[in-house]
Amino acid sequence: MNLTIENILLVGSILLFISIVVGKTSYRFGVPTLVLFLAIGMLAGSDGIGGIRFDDPKAAQFIGIVSLNFILFSGGLDTNWSYVKPILWQGLTLSTLGVVLTAVSLGVFVWYITDFTIYESLLLGSIVSSTDAAAVFSILRSKSLALKANLRPTLELESGSNDPMAYVLTIAFLGLVVNQNLSIYSLIPLFFQQMILGGLAGFLFGRLSKIIINRIKLDFEGLYPVLVIALMFVTFSATDFVGGNGFLAVYICAVYLGNQDLIHKKTILKMFDGLAWLMQIVLFLTLGLLVYPTQIIPVIGIGLLISLFLIFVARPLSVFISLLPFKMKNRRRFYISWVGLRGAVPIVFATYPLLAGIEKANMIFNVVFFISLTSVLIQGTTLTLLAKWLHVALPEKVKRLAPTDAFLSEHPKTVMQEIEISSDAFAAGKKIVDLGFPKTAIIAMIKRGNKYITPNGSTVIAENDVLIVLSDTQEGISKVQDCLQVQA
Repeated sequence: MNLTIENILLVGSILLFISIVVGKTSYRFGVPTLVLFLAIGMLAGSDGIGGIRFDDPKAAQFIGIVSLNFILFSGGLDTNWSYVKPILWQGLTLSTLGVVLTAVSLGVFVWYITDFTIYESLLLGSIVSSTDAAAVFSILRSKSLALKANLRPTLELESGSNDPMAYVLTIAFLGLVVNQNLSIYSLIPLFFQQMILGGLAGFLFGRLSKIIINRIKLDFEGLYPVLVIALMFVTFSATDFVGGNGFLAVYICAVYLGNQDLIHKKTILKMFDGLAWLMQIVLFLTLGLLVYPTQIIPVIGIGLLISLFLIFVARPLSVFISLLPFKMKNRRRFYISWVGLRGAVPIVFATYPLLAGIEKANMIFNVVFFISLTSVLIQGTTLTLLAKWLHVALPEKVKRLAPTDAFLSEHPKTVMQEIEISSDAFAAGKKIVDLGFPKTAIIAMIKRGNKYITPNGSTVIAENDVLIVLSDTQEGISKVQDCLQVQA
């Protein structure tokens, strides 16, 4: 079957429906949903029972880039700065030095056991050097795995921020393969340009996006997530246009926004959570369609050897070396190395050699696909078991109180206070979102004359309003009074 304008929606919706239904029951058998999405795409492809002909790496790359924007942005929005801050340098070291060490060690191994040139080997190592944000986010969160000692924010920060480094290495070594006259030292200015411009652009666009979201007045609440989507793509494309790393900019922008007071923030977060899942499914289905299983079979031997070296040697080596300056128990280092999941991102990066038309592009793509598949199957299915075996998982009775999971749910409010706003009060005439309201408290209702108003971030507090405030503790009420500049 050839995909046409007439049948693409029908075929796409059927595959999407099957993926959701099958994914719903997959964890009963311990199989990650991402593997099932890939399998469904492969079954529907040219070598499968669906017979859908899809052989367009350029389209797959475009879908991959769009999907990664949503996945990284959603992951950034869910990143709580207060939990990330203590492990910031650990995560950044893993996402930079750790990626380089993984790429180089695996590249040298591939060069030693195959007929690849050194640059082709390093290109392959670079493509699979980063952990996959989609795989890590979806597996950790769907398993509700609570981990000790800030392990979970470390893993999520690493997986969300290491794709830019892998992208830079992939583009750089691809350039060296295509143009062998270039020097390897040409990677250095490219690295600093991508990282510095990407980081600055992400922070600046984050601040600008906050101002736009809170100042613009839209008639419908549902338009705010659409506005954020537009700002996300502007951040990526503008950063890429000036030579920075768009993926890094998108992630930093999202982390900044996720830790600010935004109008209709809950709506935005829920919308992006759903879109991230949609993009994961679409991405894995597309990559499954792009793969020909008959071409994977000849590379199983060499692919398995490379995959095992990556899982048991290259990844642990890079993690242990990267974390040497930090005080950490070895079992925690080993668990971090085991959560080095490879998923859709390496497969997306493997489309770049295909489009560049290098000699071993097909071989690289098939090996990368096999590495990603085995990584999710071997590592993804054993995360919970290994966490318990290494004693890094929290016991069930305290799991619900884990600080690493606290930001994923709302705390019950147990203290109530009515606060009246006088005519000369600081808060009079200001939007709630501009007050810097404590996160441990909420304004449940506003009594304005004879009316009761359910507020949101864009609600303007008027003089003589009576705010009905709920908080976790009496201390939270005190913070509210300080924020509103009213006396107890």
